[in-house]
Amino acid sequence: MKRLIAAATLSIALAVAGAAQAARDYVWAAGSSTVFPYTTRVAETFSRKTGARTPKVESLGTGGGMKLFCGGSGDAYPDIANASRPMMASEFETCAKNGVTDILEITVGYDGIVVAMDKNAPDFDMRLEHLYLGLSGEVLRQGRLQPNPYKLWSQIGAGLPPTRILVYGPPPTSGTRDAFLELGVEKGAETIPWMKALKEEDEKKFKHSVDPLRADGWVDAGENDNAIVQTLTRTPDSAGVFGYFFYEENKDKVKVATINGVHPSFESIASGRYPLSRSLYIYVKKSRLDLTPGLRAFVKEYVSDTASGRGGYLQERGMIPLPPAKHEEVKAIFKTGRVMSKPSH
Repeated sequence: MKRLIAAATLSIALAVAGAAQAARDYVWAAGSSTVFPYTTRVAETFSRKTGARTPKVESLGTGGGMKLFCGGSGDAYPDIANASRPMMASEFETCAKNGVTDILEITVGYDGIVVAMDKNAPDFDMRLEHLYLGLSGEVLRQGRLQPNPYKLWSQIGAGLPPTRILVYGPPPTSGTRDAFLELGVEKGAETIPWMKALKEEDEKKFKHSVDPLRADGWVDAGENDNAIVQTLTRTPDSAGVFGYFFYEENKDKVKVATINGVHPSFESIASGRYPLSRSLYIYVKKSRLDLTPGLRAFVKEYVSDTASGRGGYLQERGMIPLPPAKHEEVKAIFKTGRVMSKPSH
């Protein structure tokens, strides 16, 4: 009997030791392809400063990152979700159901979404309604919603070139796509009084009629924005949708459309004048701050003046920094550990 007890005790001890050895000893972030290069830069700087293992950063799209982040609170799930849109109420609920209850929502900066084309393509001076009329699967015609009939940009707007409507963009898991739908296609639909009234009467029906993008003009091109840039150079009469950072990185290959007369730039995005401007986020599990080695120091580096402040190294990488007062507020959220409330939608 004593031998059995001793054997059992040894087995438990070995299991515990094995579990301890298997415990993750590095920071793990996953999500938005737009936020990916910024988090990667912070990870490299953090590792160089501290000598700690470089954090693992994965580009899965905002939706994919949220799904993994909300899967649980243990070592098998990321400590951080990178996001190019706010967390949705449904994601918050999934997190709570799986034991991820205290979450820090940290706004790290701004970005713009651009509509780009090959450097030698005609210039595009778009309005928001052109994004709706060109890309929505159904559009309002003759007082009712009909399958989108337009084939050329010139058919939907005076001054637009007579090139085919063919746009390469991110897939449904992408926060960039979500933001483009909300800021571009939906806002474009709202410029039409009948569609605006529909939204006020039944927002769910409005979204259902606007958001499915046309299968014959929109191409899901994956989470690799660099691949979209390469496609534009090979297909000169096409357009692409991606974050401002990738435009900055590829100005020698592509140019961008103005939206409502505003050209995307550091200044127009920071001021909010550019219609397709958005906030970028990281979501952090508060419970992991002192469990995952280096996590607290990593987040501290991310919100520091040298990283995400004005003139910081993330600005050099293309991120539009927060106004100083907003940046101080973000640092206070991290310092005090103030957790987010459930989103309204």
